[in-house]
Amino acid sequence: MKLKLSARAWAGGMLSFGIVWASLTWTAAAAPRQSRLSAVEIMERSQLAFYYPGDDMKARVTMDLVDRGGSRRTRVMTMLRRDETEGGNQKYFIYFHEPGDVRRLTFMVWKDPEAEDARWIFVPAVDLVRRIAADDSRSSFVGSDFTYEDVSGRDVAADEHTVVGEERLGDRDCLVVASVPNGPADYTRKVSWIDKGNFLPLKEEYYDAQEELFRIFTAGEVALVPAGAAVEVLPTVTRRTMENVKTGHRTEVRFESIEYNLGLDDGDFTERRMRQPPSAWIR
Repeated sequence: MKLKLSARAWAGGMLSFGIVWASLTWTAAAAPRQSRLSAVEIMERSQLAFYYPGDDMKARVTMDLVDRGGSRRTRVMTMLRRDETEGGNQKYFIYFHEPGDVRRLTFMVWKDPEAEDARWIFVPAVDLVRRIAADDSRSSFVGSDFTYEDVSGRDVAADEHTVVGEERLGDRDCLVVASVPNGPADYTRKVSWIDKGNFLPLKEEYYDAQEELFRIFTAGEVALVPAGAAVEVLPTVTRRTMENVKTGHRTEVRFESIEYNLGLDDGDFTERRMRQPPSAWIR
């Protein structure tokens, strides 16, 4: 896992030393407090760091589906996200650009930590907007190794969490948390390695009903991305992989052209927009 500065860090190629120093100072100051955090608090902070940076977000996303033999299928999409409250309700909108068989397909999530998330998918070939049932949230997201639930996140309260130790992963110190679902899930146990400095999940292992490892998530690259006009940078996982160790299939995802705090409107996240995407953001 590499930590690097985003290529878009500052126009003119100048990175503010003060911002980097502030980021490093925050990391150093946060480290001594880790031992006082409960497992739930760790996972809540991880949820905020991974799924809620900034008030909104736009990114160009490339997804490679790689089979055991190395053959690749590539999908390119634009992802939009808008938070209504920090750690609370938020909305996602994903528009597929490539390849041709999924072009114009759209996916939308209205996330509610207090209730079932609402998910829709628009299939242009049949001109149909379909609501995705709650049970389907654990199904594959458009043929990838990520589930629909992985895209927008799983509620922290849906699992019981236990801190099982600390471990160094690459050059990062991590808290290790085991999570067991309170209800139906696509796993019976998950183990997460959470960066002690920025609380991003750097690795997750998923175990099935036979207590066998079947999926592994890894964060391959973390970048510091400017938070819009704010004098701030946000640690962001820009390369991530989900691998099914039983089938040998994996999905590699790259986030590029990431922008935060754009002022996305709630009207950009409606069923009508699934057929008529917001052209100001989808290009």
